[in-house]
Amino acid sequence: MALPGERGVLPDSDAVQAIVDQWRARLPDLDPSPMLILGRIERLAAVCDPILRPPFAAAGLAPGDFDVLAALRRSAPPHALSNGELARATLVTPGAMTKRIDRLAAAGLVTRARARDDARGRVATLTRAGRRLVDKLVRTHMANEAAVLEGLDGSERDQLASLLGKLLASVETAPSD
Repeated sequence: MALPGERGVLPDSDAVQAIVDQWRARLPDLDPSPMLILGRIERLAAVCDPILRPPFAAAGLAPGDFDVLAALRRSAPPHALSNGELARATLVTPGAMTKRIDRLAAAGLVTRARARDDARGRVATLTRAGRRLVDKLVRTHMANEAAVLEGLDGSERDQLASLLGKLLASVETAPSD
């Protein structure tokens, strides 16, 4: 019996469902249903990246640079945060944050200074040019994100946001081995 996606070709409409169907046919005692959620989240991220990334690339920003600029812009004036605060706000390591800040400083989008309360610490501050850029890009980014979600009505968006928040909280608070 031929299954959806046989011969390595999966339908674009729902490749994850086809994969789950294949597993159910081949290993009937296996429950592949978690893949319907997690596989779709991964697929959605992969499909959305080329939709959402172009404005940042056109502005000369490397992946993750906009996250730094946005974290600084969301902070209270003077829009300054330590490397550690930025790392926590953008979910990256302090080492990765240092590289991002170096790039953004070289581009004139942030400045770096020693922290007042820690001689070893550094603080990144959004420049006027950085603020103008992030203010422009965030509007484009939000419009692109809204376009991605056009297939859902307001109630569905709220429900999905709530469920994803609940899932994320349960995974983030789960004990690690």
